[in-house]
Amino acid sequence: MTTTNYDTDIIAWANQQAWLIRHKQFDLLDIEHLAEEIEDVGKSEQRELASRMAVLIAHLLKWQYQPERQGSSWQRTIKEQRKALAFHLKNVPSLKTKIADAEWLDIIWSDALTIAIKETGLELFPETCPWTVEDILNQEWLP
Repeated sequence: MTTTNYDTDIIAWANQQAWLIRHKQFDLLDIEHLAEEIEDVGKSEQRELASRMAVLIAHLLKWQYQPERQGSSWQRTIKEQRKALAFHLKNVPSLKTKIADAEWLDIIWSDALTIAIKETGLELFPETCPWTVEDILNQEWLP
């Protein structure tokens, strides 16, 4: 079997590593890169959670601070982000520790502010999040 280089073609490398694992040829595995890729899966899940949460909060801010522009599009985005977050948290339960982390929420708030300011041109949003995580994720709640 020809060895595929991780840095040359990651897809071919990943397929080869999967084949080696399934055929129990563990001595041929690229352990260091496999460990990095496994860690990256966790980081990717965290990035998705953070991105969805920031988009949700930004839309909640826009909803509250631009009542004249409230519409079905914003409502749909809020609903979709909440639904995706609930699904994500259900399927990756260890992420629940992130949403309970005040420091993490501060970072997400900052990201949401950046989005909301960019999309609205307004700079009147509070410096800290006035809502609970429970409210933010509650399908029925709007500010």
